[in-house]
Amino acid sequence: MNPIAKQLNEIIENGSPDLIQTLSQLGRQLFFPKGILSQSAEAKEKAYRMNATIGIATEGGRTMCLDSVVSSIADIPPEESLTYAPSFGIPALRKAWRDALFEKNPSLAGKEISLPVVTNGITHALSMFGDLWLDPGDQLVLPAMMWGNYNLIFGVRRGVRIAHYTLFSPAGGLDLDAFAKTVLEVSRTDGKVAVVLNFPHNPSGYSPTVAEADRIVDILTEAAEGGARVIAATDDAYFGLFYDEETLQESIFARLCGRHPRLLAVKLDGATKENYVWGLRLGFITYGAVCAGDAAAVYEALEKKTAGCIRGNISNASHLGQSIVLRSLQNQQSPKQIREKYEILHRRALKVQEVALEAKYRDAWEVYPFNSGYFMCIRLRSGIDAEALRVHLLDRYGVGLISIDGANLRIAFSCLEEEQIPELFDTVLRAVEDLTKAT
Repeated sequence: MNPIAKQLNEIIENGSPDLIQTLSQLGRQLFFPKGILSQSAEAKEKAYRMNATIGIATEGGRTMCLDSVVSSIADIPPEESLTYAPSFGIPALRKAWRDALFEKNPSLAGKEISLPVVTNGITHALSMFGDLWLDPGDQLVLPAMMWGNYNLIFGVRRGVRIAHYTLFSPAGGLDLDAFAKTVLEVSRTDGKVAVVLNFPHNPSGYSPTVAEADRIVDILTEAAEGGARVIAATDDAYFGLFYDEETLQESIFARLCGRHPRLLAVKLDGATKENYVWGLRLGFITYGAVCAGDAAAVYEALEKKTAGCIRGNISNASHLGQSIVLRSLQNQQSPKQIREKYEILHRRALKVQEVALEAKYRDAWEVYPFNSGYFMCIRLRSGIDAEALRVHLLDRYGVGLISIDGANLRIAFSCLEEEQIPELFDTVLRAVEDLTKAT
């Protein structure tokens, strides 16, 4: 094992003996190298005469660039857009995002968390989380209705086994008895429980109520108290898009932080949806743990391992994307602009809630609970195959939806104008009736 990795492991073990046992085998071997990057960082600080360390080209003391490129980003100088960013992310952006986490999540008050490490989108953050904390053969607790890419990220890439539980209770809301049962079974067989909590949920568009969130935290805390090492990752891709007053208005990460020495909370989020910059591919990984010793030293070690994982994967996220998001966060108009976009999506969600439950649709489908995010789902009642209906909607009516698990259709109301919503559901009903007549 590399000596730097050993040193980081010792720091983590001194601060939290349980945490070092929770890291994957790959995670224990990861480190941030003291090679070209660290030498270049030293040179950037001290080489005031000439700096011949890093692999970029300069001209006249500035970053070399093409006019055809910088003309499209005239307000951001090449030094803030075309050069390599640190594998950790731009320091100012990391601090700004952490400050925003405390503002958005009141339950973090008085708690210590790491500085976020920048990733190339939340999908990349999930992948890095898998590398750091999951070994092949480990079980990962996920609902049976889930974002399909989890299979690729964890099952295919890491060889992780998915332990499914039923998402919704027949009585309404989350089936937390099923969640508790699965967590307990995995903790008994493995002594380690990893979960990904995806709220607002993709594909259903559901987020827990405050009471449901508190019970989720209690279930995971009980598993830790029972001796299991618990890793709770929150996939907060659609954070902030909450449309119901009873819904938890913060990330469950905030309530998991500080609950137990054997419970590690990992927040996976990003500017992708929160700041409406999907193509910039900008995400973050943030840790919340209970440390017996110097929490800052433990977090720094975890950040170095995470940055090492990124360094050995994509090297670093886009400097231009980070600079754009940082400037947006610093812009005093951003909160107002974000609120305006939220209100548009909120009105669309309310319209969907009004229309999808109309009596004329009752024989065709039932509506899954939804209160947040971009999506909602319907379950077909008529025995019609969801994939056959999806194809028919495309071919006959020019309408695109996503089919899931045979009987479910996902509707992204985020990309529908409010006035299109009644027409969409009427069209789905006509397509159901078409296929019903044909059978």
